[in-house]
Amino acid sequence: MPENLPAVSFDGRRNLLADCANCFALCCVALPFTASKDFAITKAAGTACPNLRKDFGCGIHADLRQRGFAGCTSFDCLGAGQRVSQTTFGGRDWRAAPDTAGQMFAVLPVMRRLHELLWYLSEALTLPSAVPLRPAVRDLRDRIEGLTRGTPKELLAVDLAAQHDEVDTVLRRTSELVRAGVPGRRKSRRKADLIGARLRGADLRGADLRGTYLIAADLTDADLSSADLIGADLRDARLHGANLADSLFLTQPQVNSADGDAATRLPAILARPAHW
Repeated sequence: MPENLPAVSFDGRRNLLADCANCFALCCVALPFTASKDFAITKAAGTACPNLRKDFGCGIHADLRQRGFAGCTSFDCLGAGQRVSQTTFGGRDWRAAPDTAGQMFAVLPVMRRLHELLWYLSEALTLPSAVPLRPAVRDLRDRIEGLTRGTPKELLAVDLAAQHDEVDTVLRRTSELVRAGVPGRRKSRRKADLIGARLRGADLRGADLRGTYLIAADLTDADLSSADLIGADLRDARLHGANLADSLFLTQPQVNSADGDAATRLPAILARPAHW
C-alpha cells in the first residue's frame, strides 16, 4: 500500500481480541492474585482458581463482581491466551499434558506483553497524522509478530525491556505527531498524580496522560479526544459521558477497570464492559 495514503484499511488489533473459547483458561491458573477488593481469595501463580470448571469455563462467570472477583472482569489478555494455547503449544492443554504446564504458564505473561506492544503498533498504523512513521512502525510490528511465533524456549528468552524501549520511542513520536494537530497548547500531565482529581467536563484534548494516575478521578463529560492514555491508570475513574472515542493507545483492560455508562464514547475496537 502506498505510504501517502491517510490510513490503513486493516486494523491489526482485531487479531488481538481475547477469545476465551480457544484458551485453556490460562489466566485462571498462571496468574497469582491476592485477597483484596478485587479478589475474594489469595491464589498462587500456577494454581488453578477454585472456580475453574473441568471444561475450562468459570463456575461463577455471571456473578464475578458480586462474588468478590471484580479483578477478573478487568483483566484482558489481548489475545495472548489463545495464541499460547493454540499456536505455541499446538492445542495441547495443561491438564492433558501436565509436563507442559509450567512452561505454558511462564510463557503467558511474555506473550501478553508482546501482544500489548502489537496492539499499540497496530493502532499507530491506523493514524493518518502518523503516516511519516508508518514504515518504522510496520517494521517493528512485523518483527514483534515474528517473536510471538517462537518456541516456548525462544519466547522465554525475549528481552521484553529492550522491545518495550524500542517500541516506546516510536510511539512517543507517533503521539507527538497526532497531538500536534489538536488546537491550543496542552500541558503535559505525564505520570502525574491525579488520583481522585475533579476533572468533570475537563477539556483534555491532545493531553499527554502517559502513565498518569487517574484512579477514582471524576472525568464525567470530559473530552479526551487525541489524549495519549498509554499506561494511564483508570481504575475506578468515573467516565460517565466522557469522550474517549479518538483517544490514543487505550486498551480493553483500562476500560474494564473504569466506571462508565451508556453515554461514554469508546473507540469502535473496544467493547463496552457489561458492568457499566
